[in-house]
Amino acid sequence: MHWIALLPLPHAEAPAATEQDEALRLWSWRALQFTPRVARADGAVVLEISASERLFGGRRTLLRQLFEQNEPHPSVEWSQGATSLVAIGRLLERLQARQHGAPGPAATPPAQLPLAALAAARAHLPTLQRLGCRTWGDLRALPRGGLVRRFGDGLLDALDQAFGEKPELYPWLTLPEAFDEPLELPAHVENASALLFGARRLLALLHAWLQARQRGALVLRLGWQMDRRRNGPTDDHLLVRTAEPTLDMAHFERLLAEHLAHVTLAAPAIALRLATVETAPLPGASASLLLEDRRQGDSLHQLVERLSARLGAAQVQRVEPRADHRPERMQAWSAAVEASNLIANNDQKTLGGGPKSLKTARKKTTKLPAAAGSGAGAQGARSVASEPAEALHPSQPARPRAAGSKAASSTLQPDALYPTWLLATPQRLTVQRHRPLYQGPLTLLAGPQRIEAAWWEPDATGTAAAPAALRDYFVARSAQAGLLWIYRERLAQAGAQPGWFLHGLFA
Repeated sequence: MHWIALLPLPHAEAPAATEQDEALRLWSWRALQFTPRVARADGAVVLEISASERLFGGRRTLLRQLFEQNEPHPSVEWSQGATSLVAIGRLLERLQARQHGAPGPAATPPAQLPLAALAAARAHLPTLQRLGCRTWGDLRALPRGGLVRRFGDGLLDALDQAFGEKPELYPWLTLPEAFDEPLELPAHVENASALLFGARRLLALLHAWLQARQRGALVLRLGWQMDRRRNGPTDDHLLVRTAEPTLDMAHFERLLAEHLAHVTLAAPAIALRLATVETAPLPGASASLLLEDRRQGDSLHQLVERLSARLGAAQVQRVEPRADHRPERMQAWSAAVEASNLIANNDQKTLGGGPKSLKTARKKTTKLPAAAGSGAGAQGARSVASEPAEALHPSQPARPRAAGSKAASSTLQPDALYPTWLLATPQRLTVQRHRPLYQGPLTLLAGPQRIEAAWWEPDATGTAAAPAALRDYFVARSAQAGLLWIYRERLAQAGAQPGWFLHGLFA
């Protein structure tokens, strides 16, 4: 068997007892990632790793992962030995030597460890020193019968356990099913932004708990208790959400900072409490060996969440496609933070797929016909004035082009020619002799694109069907306004005549 004993070093920013207890709990949870045999003994954390060494690639690799990858954790002093008491004894001896400015021995033999490093011998230390005992070996050399009669069974049992002659029994530590940790603040806090200091310590505990559980946090609840002597509420809280389960405590810290900046405390806060509301199993991630494929900085959904927390959810919006053929109903705007789960699941697609996806996109790009970028007299363009009246009248169907037309109809795809800007309300155009005008006569370049929709929807009263959208869309050119997207009604609405409308502009 091989035991590790570790003891967090004290920190000056928090009260010693509170900070030390937090650090011990944090390292206990971290140790549970590597072995289920973790216990608290003599003020230190001990863990037995012999059964886990092969799983982590050997003892040296396991120790490197345990102690070198500990940025969010406090500094720790550790030692090892064949038994937990030997590991604790070496740890205490090293700490005692460092208090006097000496580095301390690396691995003192158990027989040469001082008696003060054995917890069961400390109560009898003056008597044992008068007997000439200074080390564990001196104590072990005494007659066992006289040692039991003089000091009881406890000292001898501890000595046998230290030398591996008796088994060591500990109540193994387990992780709580849910994270819910309080924190008493060292002083009253009147500014909500100052609560971030205490929240940072709770996030370090949460990180260790999530790592041991192999889960990621989705929703956190930060609550604070206020001074009961003041009139007003005694507690309050806020919820912090993220799109995908994550272990990134820096991201949660930034979100908390943005939320707390909008909070006004009704009374000074005296305590904090951080709890997990929702967690999920942490998905594995495959890293790339190529440097250009390694993502730098925050992901898209993290940026959206941080901006939504800073500016408000209503100020950061995303477009949401709808299953409707009417252009004004094809999309809707919603809060981006509500759709951040979709962004997280499609993060790689949003960021692009590299040169391969770019080539695919180029192949799928629809080329505009030559007439769309040329003047009114270009090949393939047709003037409204040149159309017969029956072709432009709403009661007559649009006349299809001949198969041998010079307009290159085989390459023209009106469905792809949607405008850059869409008017919120279509603008009725002036019509002269069945010809639409917008800052002068218009020239049709592409169309018609026929839309028939909304015939199934009820009206505002819900008792009858709403007027159907029956439209023929065209791409037109105005000498003054440029490219326009207009449509012609095929049936008149109630109380109005069928006509032409401007619906979009091409940038």
